[in-house]
Amino acid sequence: MRFLHALLSLTAFLHPTSAYWKGFNIKSNLADGVTCKSASDWSQAFQLMKTFPNKINSARLYSSHSCNTLANALPAAISSDTRILVGILTEDDYDAEKGALLAAVKKYGFGWIVAVSVGSEDLYRGTTSPSALAHQIYDVRGMLSEVSGYTSEIKVGHVDTTNAWTNTSNREVIRACDFVGTDIYPYFQTKQENSINNSKYLFSENVQSVKKAVVNAGSEASVWVTETGWPVNGTTKNLAVANVENAKTYWDKVACSAFSSMNTFWFTLQDYYAVPSFAVVDVNDEELFDMNC
Repeated sequence: MRFLHALLSLTAFLHPTSAYWKGFNIKSNLADGVTCKSASDWSQAFQLMKTFPNKINSARLYSSHSCNTLANALPAAISSDTRILVGILTEDDYDAEKGALLAAVKKYGFGWIVAVSVGSEDLYRGTTSPSALAHQIYDVRGMLSEVSGYTSEIKVGHVDTTNAWTNTSNREVIRACDFVGTDIYPYFQTKQENSINNSKYLFSENVQSVKKAVVNAGSEASVWVTETGWPVNGTTKNLAVANVENAKTYWDKVACSAFSSMNTFWFTLQDYYAVPSFAVVDVNDEELFDMNC
């Protein structure tokens, strides 16, 4: 009986009731872009997401060590039953980032993890080489595999832009990944017809391009949407107008279908002081538009 209970618990973890992970990107800083989130700030953020419709079940964090992100966020994530797509910064703090993740899994196990992203848009920014990044992905997976409780269901991958994934020189990174996270912003696709009316087409085109790149790399990695959204303010980019109405339209066109078809992490929860801002809530944590699907 205890074995059956454990098996059912594991099955529930590996296959969430909603079938796909649905979450928001949450930065380690407050909306001022400077102050690190405290444990209570993380608790507030996770509790806020639980008030949203669509049974949001997860969050993507960008770092593990910077701002003491995992140490501050995990107790609140676990208590609110929010699973985490973990971020590992790959540049100067790489060893400290790995150490923070290792400490977290040794203390809390693996049940809170959606997956681990080693780096974010490093290939797009050109801050590392494909071979170095692939080595870091293997390195993190190897570190985790030595911890009691690890299984191959703990996916390790990387997050980058569509054009980074479709660049054939980056295939080594794709082959190192269990999952490939892609960041998609039709708003910034200024060389194309990027009006809000064409946004869903551009989004879908990006997803299909990344899936094709994965197949062409000889990989079976799953493709996730790790960032997408439409700004509620900011300048017009070609035909893309930034306002709340269009952010709502993009949500209706993209989020409501993506949430039911693939692992999706929306950008973003709280960046209301930024320009452009992609926040779905205002400074009082009030929803800027109806997110019901």
